Amino acid sequence: MANFTLDDVRQRTYKARDAWWTVLLVDPLASRMVRFTANRTNVTPNQLTVGALILGLGAGACFTAASWPWLLVGALLYHLSFTLDCMDGKIARLKGTGSVFGAWLDYIFDRVRVLACAIALMGGQYAATHNVAYVWTAVAVVFLDMLRYMDALEIFKVRQQMRMQLTAAAEQSQALELAVRRANGEVADEAAMAEELRSAQGVLGADPEADMENRVLGDTNAALAQGFNERVPWYPRIRDALLRGRIRPHLISGIEFQMGVFIVAPVAAAIVPGAVIPVVALSAAGMLAFELVIIYKFWLSSRAYSRSLAKLEAKIDGYRAQLPAEQIEAVVGSGG
Repeated sequence: MANFTLDDVRQRTYKARDAWWTVLLVDPLASRMVRFTANRTNVTPNQLTVGALILGLGAGACFTAASWPWLLVGALLYHLSFTLDCMDGKIARLKGTGSVFGAWLDYIFDRVRVLACAIALMGGQYAATHNVAYVWTAVAVVFLDMLRYMDALEIFKVRQQMRMQLTAAAEQSQALELAVRRANGEVADEAAMAEELRSAQGVLGADPEADMENRVLGDTNAALAQGFNERVPWYPRIRDALLRGRIRPHLISGIEFQMGVFIVAPVAAAIVPGAVIPVVALSAAGMLAFELVIIYKFWLSSRAYSRSLAKLEAKIDGYRAQLPAEQIEAVVGSGG
């Protein structure tokens, strides 16, 4: 058996930036469970993913009862389900056993859990009260969860495409500049050229250590965040203070929205009947507000991308005008 320590788990599996719910309420328990699981069992990440789904479905079954004891049990099971869901990734990172299929399975099962629990929680409340508003609340929860993850995936994909285009343009500009300098008998300023390439890549926040969520948020690179920080000057101080505790400044993400719906709302309803819809509405409003901030920051980064790409294309055109066609073809065709 392995002999991983708690420090091993923290150093190898903790994300540099994560949701505050995960940092404060999940990691302290999950890290200890990961250490035990990795050292004493042969449980795989995919088995933990399946276990998380089973616990999530169990939470949904409790929600259908709609009485306060079952609402509390359902909330507890959902929290344990999310803890297992976090453990699968940690085990994969700790042991190096992650896979593309495992990442897909984790994503699909997360969506199934949200769908099942939304139907169960709101269906149970509807059966108990005959208030059709719960039906529409279930639809809203599923729609917002889908919208959140579709938006994140699309922004991530577009940012990757923009980063690749900027890098390719910067590399082509450098190759043509080098050819022009050689033709003129000049010495290339390699340091300046390297800085230009880093600047082009930095516009979109190249950060290979950040996960998809953090790359979408755009808080990991100064060049990308500059436009937003100039408009909201107090934001960097709050961001830096949160990041020192590994908490990302996107305080109400898809994770907090789920916890608001499937943990906070059932607990609140167990104490105050009828509290489910108000709590869900507050969670949804918070998530949408932060989503608008992400969209705004993405818009700013897209403008920075357009400006940077236009500058690079102007330089490329200028260098092309100084070289014969066959030399341009040789440089571009060989990749510099």
